[in-house]
Amino acid sequence: MTETTNRDAGSRDEETGMTEQQPRANWNVVDWQGKVLIDRDGQKIGKLQDVYVDVETDEPQFGTVKEGVFHRHLTFVPLGGIQIGPDDLRVAVTSEQVRSAPDIEIDGGELSQAAESRLYHHFELNYTAPDTESGRRLARR
Repeated sequence: MTETTNRDAGSRDEETGMTEQQPRANWNVVDWQGKVLIDRDGQKIGKLQDVYVDVETDEPQFGTVKEGVFHRHLTFVPLGGIQIGPDDLRVAVTSEQVRSAPDIEIDGGELSQAAESRLYHHFELNYTAPDTESGRRLARR
């Protein structure tokens, strides 16, 4: 198998055609926008709208997808353990976990500390607020 040389290159899984999560230095989240998010079982979740990074590490933590037909809203999807494919991004959660995520109000692209905490806890992720003026862990990129 030939190793790819694009900036998202990593080791490829021959069965899925997906690359494993790359080191942060190779991530270009701008290239991810508009790609389809696939859950761990291969089910389509939706197209990636925005990426939220950890304010301390600048690593992608969550992405948003639009859900609903008539009353569309943004839903958050954790990006930890993401696998980058040529046309899609595979996440480590199920589409059911995403559908049952809490409704989060976004004020100017920012989440409140309470909303962040609910989101992390829903996906059973550790959450501690950073020692910053805003107290928020996530920032939109």
